[in-house]
Amino acid sequence: MTLAELPKDREARAAAPGSGPSGADVSKFGMTVAPAGQVAGSGSEGVVVTQVDPNGLAAEHGLKSGDVILEVGGKKVATATEVRDAIGDAQKDGKRAVLLRLKSDNVTKFVALPIAGA
Repeated sequence: MTLAELPKDREARAAAPGSGPSGADVSKFGMTVAPAGQVAGSGSEGVVVTQVDPNGLAAEHGLKSGDVILEVGGKKVATATEVRDAIGDAQKDGKRAVLLRLKSDNVTKFVALPIAGA
């Protein structure tokens, strides 16, 4: 076995599947996110969608790389953990979808992302 040090410059990702107290995670929706302050040109608010799986739920609902998620379920978000927790809260409340407020190409819009069974 070889021990190595983790790189200090890592991309923020949603937690691994099934992790976190809520059990909800962003990768189930086919996207990864990073705090906007860590992505050049994204401003300081929200989280930036850094990757979108073309076959995932996020792409199916129009999200794309570079979109900035400002709110999830009416809660401002600044980290992948906050996104995951807001989705988990919506699931716990029995909601079938969660409303995302995001900035895409300098336009603010709302996207309903289905979470039932996610």
